[in-house]
Amino acid sequence: MTAESVEHRVQWPVPPQDGYTVDDLFTLPDLPPHTELIDGSLVFVSPQRYFHYAVIHLLANGLRSTVPPDLKVACEMTVVLDRRNGPEPDISVVRKEAVTGPRQTHFKAADVLLAVEVVSPDSEARDRDYKPHKYAAAGIPHYWLVEMAGQDDHPVVQVYERGEATGTYALTGIFHDHVKVSVPYDVHIDLAAFDQY
Repeated sequence: MTAESVEHRVQWPVPPQDGYTVDDLFTLPDLPPHTELIDGSLVFVSPQRYFHYAVIHLLANGLRSTVPPDLKVACEMTVVLDRRNGPEPDISVVRKEAVTGPRQTHFKAADVLLAVEVVSPDSEARDRDYKPHKYAAAGIPHYWLVEMAGQDDHPVVQVYERGEATGTYALTGIFHDHVKVSVPYDVHIDLAAFDQY
């Protein structure tokens, strides 16, 4: 091994014995963009496909088109669920007063009404199984899971609502062509517009 190859080694952070906290997530230097904290472990995100980018913009624009004045739509912002969990939903609908300024890095779970995850190959298990349980346990009332489907690779949106009695999500609809829901507010998104992105 040459001196030059030693100089270019990547130094990965060594986790503390009890795992990382959200404070660490916000203060550790040089973390890759979109790093998430799940149960005290840092999760690094792989480069995303164009599908992921296009769907986020399609849905965020659709959500913004009818958003009430007391809510805001945010993309790729950390949501602090508890001390050891800070995932980054692809889209969040939050209370307007939760937006404190341009330097803000995260929201509290109590301020989030809807979390949206667009499934990528490296996030399938997290988006389908793990994150919905965490979001529901933190009290986020609505969750959308978006997947690529069909021969034309178009988005399919699965809509979930949290039951107060169970504290878990129940599927309330699967949308292939248009998302039309009345909660957390009236939303109508033409999924065929995906081709325009």
